[in-house]
Amino acid sequence: MKVILYMAITANGMIAGPKDDTSWVSKEDWEGFRSIVRKTGNIVIGRKTFDVIQKNNELIPRCQTVVMTWKKRNDTKDVHFANQRPKNIIQWIKNKGFDTVLVAGGGKLNQTFLEAGVIDEIHLDIEPKILGEGIPLFREGNFSANLELLSVV
Repeated sequence: MKVILYMAITANGMIAGPKDDTSWVSKEDWEGFRSIVRKTGNIVIGRKTFDVIQKNNELIPRCQTVVMTWKKRNDTKDVHFANQRPKNIIQWIKNKGFDTVLVAGGGKLNQTFLEAGVIDEIHLDIEPKILGEGIPLFREGNFSANLELLSVV
């Protein structure tokens, strides 16, 4: 099972501005994001990311969405709300017949999956923007990771 973290980030590593603002993300990134979601058929996101996507009516049809949240909500056909460890979520997605898991934020969720040691690849779309404040790619924590650059497009 491959786990991919996919994020659009600013040149200084922010994934959202104040109040979860992602208006700076380019149309090209959104197209790339939708493409990889369609390819994997699933996505794991945090509750705030889910709320923003839902508010903007950007949920991708026929995609198994897992929302990591402490607040239990009722599942729908395509959306599963979970309060579980990353390895349990990965197993749940695997049991649904998928061979790749797509993790797509926010910063706390990204940190949780990185600390669990389950991320195999990180795909970053670096946007030509700098934000003085906002949400970083990974929330601060006691972790480190050695990475290998696979490609630049």
